[in-house]
Amino acid sequence: MKNKLSDCLRPLLLGAVLLGASSAQAAVQPLNRVVAIVDNDVIMQSQLDERIREVEQTMAKRGAQMPPIEALQQQVLERLITENLQLQIGDRSGIRIADEELNQAMETIAQRNNMSLDQFAAALRNDGLSLQTAREQIRREMVISRVRQRRVAERIQVTDQEVQNFLASDLGKMQLSEEFHLANLLIAVSEGASSSEIQAAERKVAEIHSQLQSGADFGQLAIANSASENALEGGDIGWRKAAQLPPPLDQVISNLSVGGVTDPIRTPGGFMIIKLLEKRGGDTLVRDEVHVRHILIKPSEIRSEAETKRLAERLYQRITSGEDFAELAKSFSEDPGSALNGGDLNWIDPNALVPEFREVMAKTPTGELSKPFKSPYGWHVLEVLGRRATDSSEKFREQQALNILRNRKYDEELQTWLRQIRDEAYVEIKL
Repeated sequence: MKNKLSDCLRPLLLGAVLLGASSAQAAVQPLNRVVAIVDNDVIMQSQLDERIREVEQTMAKRGAQMPPIEALQQQVLERLITENLQLQIGDRSGIRIADEELNQAMETIAQRNNMSLDQFAAALRNDGLSLQTAREQIRREMVISRVRQRRVAERIQVTDQEVQNFLASDLGKMQLSEEFHLANLLIAVSEGASSSEIQAAERKVAEIHSQLQSGADFGQLAIANSASENALEGGDIGWRKAAQLPPPLDQVISNLSVGGVTDPIRTPGGFMIIKLLEKRGGDTLVRDEVHVRHILIKPSEIRSEAETKRLAERLYQRITSGEDFAELAKSFSEDPGSALNGGDLNWIDPNALVPEFREVMAKTPTGELSKPFKSPYGWHVLEVLGRRATDSSEKFREQQALNILRNRKYDEELQTWLRQIRDEAYVEIKL
């Protein structure tokens, strides 16, 4: 399997009472019990135990040292509480994932791992999961994602002035900069914390930083101590550009070496330490574009595939004999988006086209006509009118800036919202 299941799915609630007995004499097993009451639902000991086992297996595969079981248990229980609250919100909001949508998600995951659905199911079994269990995990994850889109994304507003300010800033210019694969460790400080609580958090983060400087494992310390949502992943927050990070992190990360950690940084949520796991070259805004026009002929109930091909060949011959491409496109092309423009697709990014069209276009010299070829849409004749490497349009730059600003605000707003629903919920921990 190209990626382990843990790379494809984030396990959610797996509540099941696991009882064991020998064939000769049944062993007495402790009954399943409630470990937390969360608003109108409960979390069972079996759910907690199952998730802890999954985290331990993941850490073992990474070769990471296990944190104390008490710290791991608290982190896992907090994750389950937060997930449970989001699932309850989804249920109250009427969010449902249709079977057809879920099937498509399963197929997409299998395809990303270069597998058929049957091969994916076999790989899941090798990882100790049934296809049905994986389906339910994905369904819950999709519900949580949809809840966050409704409750968090809709809160985010980015003004035109913010976009223009960003484009004019040094950070805006860093859209071409390197990307960073980061992990974080957060020691939380509540809004109304007293000075003694702030000092205690400061001492704790300083002690953790000292351990890291002495060679301690960042992932283990994150699992044991971090208040961030990604603590159980060893603090891994994935790839980020500096421009996507809230100040002052954006300034600090650029100066880090791979494997290095920052000094403790004071943020609105507490004290944070960042580790740079990897870095890679920045993206460029320069794109190759092709000016192309085409004629599309589609097979139909009254025109067979062979007849369609013959018509495309006749049109090709007429163009090579000197007839006007645009006039023939207006008369014959069955592409409604371009026919009235003489088949002109204007300047277009090749990546926006189907592979068959893209490949023929790439092989056709500028100013020349392609021979008839087939795509999923039918038979085409195309002409390449020009090629250029162009910096993205101002509109594209503004859209990039908008996306970066929204992502930055989303990360901040998500953490605020998760703390809010946790603080407002009735939670009784019964461990």
